[in-house]
This record gives sequence, C-alpha cells and structure tokens, in this order.
Amino acid sequence: MVDADKWVELADALAEMARDLAAQESTRATLDRVVAHAVALVEGCEAAGVMVVRRGEVITLAASDNVVVASDRLQGECGEGPCFDAARNKYEVYRITDLSTRSDQWPKYAPEARELGIGSMMGFLLYTRDKDLGALDLYSSRSGAFGQQEEHVGWLLASHAAVAMAGAEHVENLETALETRKVIGEAVGILMARYKLAENDAFGRLAKASQDSNVKVRDLAETITLTGDLPERP
Repeated sequence: MVDADKWVELADALAEMARDLAAQESTRATLDRVVAHAVALVEGCEAAGVMVVRRGEVITLAASDNVVVASDRLQGECGEGPCFDAARNKYEVYRITDLSTRSDQWPKYAPEARELGIGSMMGFLLYTRDKDLGALDLYSSRSGAFGQQEEHVGWLLASHAAVAMAGAEHVENLETALETRKVIGEAVGILMARYKLAENDAFGRLAKASQDSNVKVRDLAETITLTGDLPERP
C-alpha cells in the first residue's frame, strides 16, 4: 500500500506534467515529453515509447531509447506483443511481469525481447472518447520491475498523455485549416482581380482547375499566390 505522501507527490507530478504537455507547440514535441515523463514518473521504467499500428504496420512515433525502436520493429515482425496488441485490439493495459519465463500469450515476441535485454514491460492504449492514438510502452531491463502500483501510475500517465496528444493534434489541425483557408482566399482574390470575376465564380474556376489538373485546391492556390495566375494546362 502506498502512503498518502507518495500519492500527493504523484498528483503534483502529474499536474506538472499536464502543464508541461499543454505548453508544447507541436504534436511531435508533446510525444517526446510524454515518453520523458513516463521514464521519470513510473518507478522502474528505464525506457518508453509511443507506437501506432496502421494497416498491420508498426510505426514508432516517439522513443526515449533505441531499445524501444527495436522492440516496436520486433512486435511488427512477429505480429504480436503487449504494445502491438494494445494498439491493435484497443485493450487498455497489457503487462509482462517477467520476460525471463515462457510466455504463452506472446510466444514469438517474448524470447526475442529477452535478447534485447528487456526484463519486463507494460503497454497502455492511448485513447480519448473520440480517438485512438496508439499505445504507450514502458520498459525495464529487470524482471518483476512493474507491479500493480506501477501499472496504475502508468495508466494515469497514459490517460493524461492521451488528452494532451488529442489537444495538440486538434490545435495543429485548426492551424492547418486556417492557413489553408487563408491561402485559398488569397488565390480567389487574385483570380477575381485578374479576370473580373465575382467571388463565387473565382472559387468555381479554382475548383474546376483543381479537378481538371488533379491537383489539390490548397496546392493550386499556393501556386496562384506565387505566380499571380492559374498554371497553363498541359
């Protein structure tokens, strides 16, 4: 049983982590801080990473150590593993207490992971109500490093991290949308002035040129803002 002072310290650390994650200026920076906080806050954790599984392929989004990248690659090759399964099966928590023993759940991954020097590990699904964001994986070279307490701390950390990651992605999407709207607006204004068109007609010409050339409206609009006109059709 953890004493009250320890839980107060953890609560303070998680609050500080939440403020730190909110202060990051990109999803990339947020991910890097998530894995750094995981190593700092979860007792026994020596390395941490965030992975996603897309169309059966494992992609490492952040890693505090090369062992994370190697483990992610191995889970992808084996098609199994605690983090792979957390991300693929949308299961909240997987924990391997001792990788020195035989694992019936991950028979291909476990012996290879031992060769990487992994003694125990945990995988946590990163999710919000609207979005799955991958899995947070925590590693130790020691067998038995993670127990129920560490799992609970990891789950709390993963919950905070998922909210921060979703917020960072939302802000980036909004910024991208606003920038796209600005570029298209400038291009429409150029076409209105050049061809004496009403706004709707200018946008219609832009959209048709995009369709005819198989070029995204945003990309075509950027060309117009640089050249002052629609590109000549081949």
